[in-house]
Amino acid sequence: MIIGLTGSMGSGKGEIVKILEKEGFKYVTLSSMVREEARRRGIAEERELLMGVGNSMRKEGGAGILAKRALETISASGHDKWVVDGIRNPAEVVELKKGSDVYIVGVKTDLNLLADRILSRNRDSDPKDRDEVLRKVEREWGKGEPEDGQQVGKCMELTDYTIDNGGTLEDLANNFMKYYQQIKK
Repeated sequence: MIIGLTGSMGSGKGEIVKILEKEGFKYVTLSSMVREEARRRGIAEERELLMGVGNSMRKEGGAGILAKRALETISASGHDKWVVDGIRNPAEVVELKKGSDVYIVGVKTDLNLLADRILSRNRDSDPKDRDEVLRKVEREWGKGEPEDGQQVGKCMELTDYTIDNGGTLEDLANNFMKYYQQIKK
């Protein structure tokens, strides 16, 4: 089983990863592949620069390249339960869906709540003010992005299930587990 996660930064995808790890899932994140490539290219690991590296990888290797690499990791592992985090282009969804027992979950959050969460978590790579958060989220969703760039909005249209993460972490966990119990074999 593969569960792929898409949604804006700060939407709660990482919290779902934690839930799935407790269920025995291993974790691969597409953004870690982008970070590795940035290091290889000698590019600083700043969100805006990483977005550019990811776009460059998709342009050079095809829009689904990150998902292809994730599937190679999954296939080589021999493990049967995986969560793939950080899906940001529809071609990544299409690539993952070539397998069987694949579910794509979208996590959405009200934009103001999302900005509050991102600003309060205070990660080095996160934007530092509300306007910057909103600009980055717009870019993630596809504003000003090429077709093989970040297109979270289009990814959200391809999900099998979407969770509105406007409540507590407990609400998120309960909502996700209801879905997981339905698809679990």
